Amino acid sequence: MAGSLQSASRLDGELKLDCDVVVVGSGAGGAVIATTLAEAGYDVVVLEEGPHVPYTGELRPTESVRHTWRDGAVTLAIGLGDSPSINVTAGRCLGGSSTLTGGVCFRIPEHVLDGWVHAGLSELTPEKMAPWFDQVEQDVHVEEVPVDMRSRGTQLFGEGYAKLGAELKPMRRNTRGCNGCGRCNFGCAHKAKLSVDIAYLPRAVAAGARLYTGCLVGKVEFAGTRATGVSGRILDFDSQRPARAFSVRAKRVVLAAGAMFNPLILWKSGLDFPVLGRHLSLHPSFRVIGRFDTPVRGWEGAMQSAYGDRYERDEGMLFNSVFVPNGVLAATMPGFGNNHAKLCEQIDHLGIFGGMLHDDATGRVRRGFGREPIMTYRSSPRDRGRIPVLLRRMADIWFAAGAKEIFLPVFGAPAQTPDSMKHFPLEQVHGRKLECSSQHPLGTCQMGVDPQRSVVDDHGRVWGTQGLYVGCGSVMPSSLGVNPQLAIMTMALRTATLMAAEGK
Repeated sequence: MAGSLQSASRLDGELKLDCDVVVVGSGAGGAVIATTLAEAGYDVVVLEEGPHVPYTGELRPTESVRHTWRDGAVTLAIGLGDSPSINVTAGRCLGGSSTLTGGVCFRIPEHVLDGWVHAGLSELTPEKMAPWFDQVEQDVHVEEVPVDMRSRGTQLFGEGYAKLGAELKPMRRNTRGCNGCGRCNFGCAHKAKLSVDIAYLPRAVAAGARLYTGCLVGKVEFAGTRATGVSGRILDFDSQRPARAFSVRAKRVVLAAGAMFNPLILWKSGLDFPVLGRHLSLHPSFRVIGRFDTPVRGWEGAMQSAYGDRYERDEGMLFNSVFVPNGVLAATMPGFGNNHAKLCEQIDHLGIFGGMLHDDATGRVRRGFGREPIMTYRSSPRDRGRIPVLLRRMADIWFAAGAKEIFLPVFGAPAQTPDSMKHFPLEQVHGRKLECSSQHPLGTCQMGVDPQRSVVDDHGRVWGTQGLYVGCGSVMPSSLGVNPQLAIMTMALRTATLMAAEGK
């Protein structure tokens, strides 16, 4: 029997449902779990806080930010001490952040999996994880971005990178028929990016799953230690404020609300663990811009088409190709008035590349005053010391490619030439002056083998409970050092398959 997709905000009265499994969150983790269990014959209900925006690819970037990004893309992890504050962007719509990524699909690096195995998670070896990766990559059609789809900016960075002794590698993304329009972060206008709202959720509905948007889950309901469902509030369609109550009775509950919100739900449900809300990793990311004498037109080509991992294994640094809309890029340029206007006139001469740190998971999610969490982040001494090294390397690469100036992610800093860069006091710049972003919150409900040091076991089951699971990026036992979309979907597929094997 086919399922359904409904906006709870448009329904009348109190919503009360019964099912085998209720899944909280429809992003990369929740969508995979819901689809896998629905196709295994389970009666599945999926609850999503955000709206269904099927036309997201037709929205202007500003409209996309307003309708599909959490907090209008201004969510912040507050930097403590000498740490940068980090802009954490996340989706708030059906399909979650999967709809707003660049489509990048990395497998979990083998050295990361080896670390998890060393910590006792013996089933997460590269060999045992390979079939799960294979299946997800087939489901979402992971393919290499062809070299001819690289933007001129990416080509130039690659030329500089090669002069320093390394080669860019082709990015792997979940796409089919991509034409390189470069607006992946704001929804794919061509539906060429196979995010979970395209690759998985229609399958879930076809298998009988019921999807409800506009549902803000407050807590998990229990009978003793057994999870019996969830309850919360339906959001008013116009104001998006919590209004009418809803409840779902279920034999099993899966929390897939992400690293920012799963801790809040567990705390409100009366659960706590020593590490709950801790060990938040964000993969702090920094952009460095190069200005060339000749036009670059960096927006022409796939937004994320290549990467450089020469320093990832030993120093935790990954270079990622990227571009942002010209309006957003202009806003980041230094100066004021005429000086700023002159820089903005040269946008077609700018190339951008991103540098990402494999961080030590030193962030934390705390209870907020409303429905949003408070996130704080304190860089480890190792990570903090790597930031100026990362930025200097990227500057060197741009200069090797022929850039006349570079723009650092340092608030108020003027453009730097090769000579001025040698004397720029980057190592003395305070963290609060660094522009930093993240799309990768992970790890606040870590998987492990000890309830004192983790929140879920190696099947995704919450310690000390029955019928309660976590299945999203929050279970990652450590930072990954690479974009996590594929990792989240793969871990979720494994959890869902294990759940199905337990029987109804």
